[in-house]
Amino acid sequence: MKRVLTFIVVLSCTFVSAQNINDVLRYSIEETQGTARFQAMGGAFGALGGDFSAIQVNPAGSAVFNFSEFSITGSNYNRDNEVLFGNSLNSTDINSVELNQVGGVFVFKSSDSPWKKLALAFNYDQVRNFDNEFFASGNTVQGIDNYFLNFAQGVELGPLRVQDGEFIEDAYLDIGSSLGFGAQQAFLGFQAGLIEPTIDDDTNTAYFSNALYDSVNQEYIQSTSGYNSKFTLNFAGQYQESLYIGAAVNFHSVLFEQLTLLDENGYDPDSPVQFTTFDNFLRTEGYGFSFSVGAIAKLNEAIRIGGSYQSPTWYELTDDTSQRINSTLAVSDINFIDFNIVNLFEDYSIKTPSKITGSAAVVFGKDGLISFDYGYQDFSQAELTPNLDPSFAAENDFIANTLGVVNSYRIGGEFRIDQVSLRGGYRYEESPYENGEIIGDLIGYSGGIGYNFGPSRLDLAFVRTERDVNELLFTSGLDSSVDINQINTNITLSYSFKF
Repeated sequence: MKRVLTFIVVLSCTFVSAQNINDVLRYSIEETQGTARFQAMGGAFGALGGDFSAIQVNPAGSAVFNFSEFSITGSNYNRDNEVLFGNSLNSTDINSVELNQVGGVFVFKSSDSPWKKLALAFNYDQVRNFDNEFFASGNTVQGIDNYFLNFAQGVELGPLRVQDGEFIEDAYLDIGSSLGFGAQQAFLGFQAGLIEPTIDDDTNTAYFSNALYDSVNQEYIQSTSGYNSKFTLNFAGQYQESLYIGAAVNFHSVLFEQLTLLDENGYDPDSPVQFTTFDNFLRTEGYGFSFSVGAIAKLNEAIRIGGSYQSPTWYELTDDTSQRINSTLAVSDINFIDFNIVNLFEDYSIKTPSKITGSAAVVFGKDGLISFDYGYQDFSQAELTPNLDPSFAAENDFIANTLGVVNSYRIGGEFRIDQVSLRGGYRYEESPYENGEIIGDLIGYSGGIGYNFGPSRLDLAFVRTERDVNELLFTSGLDSSVDINQINTNITLSYSFKF
């Protein structure tokens, strides 16, 4: 009899270090987004201020505004991924459109106080857009059976069986709840017929593969979506003529979804297994908190310097996962384990590294300016919590030994011709890894134009960044990876008006 599937949730299921260094980097790395003027100048605004996205770099920047103002920004994101897997090269190109910035500032001036101005500001920025996709197709000597073997070795056979009168989906959820993620993966491999016990006994803990091959063909798709956004409440003041001081509190919101689809074939003709499909879906939701302080000093009419500190961001996150699998030898009801069956895991925390930014700018009156920002961020200080979890403790040691200091450099310039502003920028950011082979350095170029109508302004920016990434298809059991050349191109339009 065919069963009606329902949405099923498992609470308090140990993930066995499925949260790892990739999660830490996903929420620690921020893109240079925000207003069109900010993006066009490479984000080099630490000593300038007077822009809503500049508050993210240095919260003293809101006191540079001379009038109360409101701004709204939209962007078109283009992701172009060239993927090398084996000897095959594939290209994937996607676009998405987002409202990525909304902000307002209220400026209060005083004529009889050393505090010449006070500013209260709020701003929403999408600090990272997760919309992305890549496709890999090629030949490899490591099949997906290695993934299941790695989890199965040491797990007793008894729990991997479906008991009399038990539905397979209930068995899948029960083993995840009682024995954890690793045993749950072993269960999938066994029920799909990819692995077999060396001895047909419930106490058996050793397994072998049913897949025979020298090499296999794999097609792999990874599609991600979501955002990491930041809502900022800011307070800043101008003291006398040359000093600006500010502070901000930031409230972060995270939504991340990842779908991976694997098709595998090309086994030996006499292999019991002739095809395998294995699909996974991950959804992460959560929130975070951080704060920042900063100052800008005018040394004279032309030269400004700035400095700021951005605290770690403390995230509280929740993951849920769904899986489905099939193969030549899979049991007949394996299809009941699909994306309707959901594993919900306990909340966990991520602390991202703090950041220090030093800035300098030269302002040529009303003709234009040049600005430079230097950022220092030690990614080895990031961590997963709670630390009492042994798997998190081991992963944090790995993070501390694998990640390092990221030095970032941003240069921006603006040239004004009456109401027209021409802008350009350059951005260089080092790899967060010590060796730089898994994630390479990032290089970005930007340009833009703005027109000042007096009470309002319209700005347009074009940004191109490029980075090489080496990404594992699966984090356990096999080391098959893809080399990705990531080229991101943003076109951004902002409108702001004074009131």
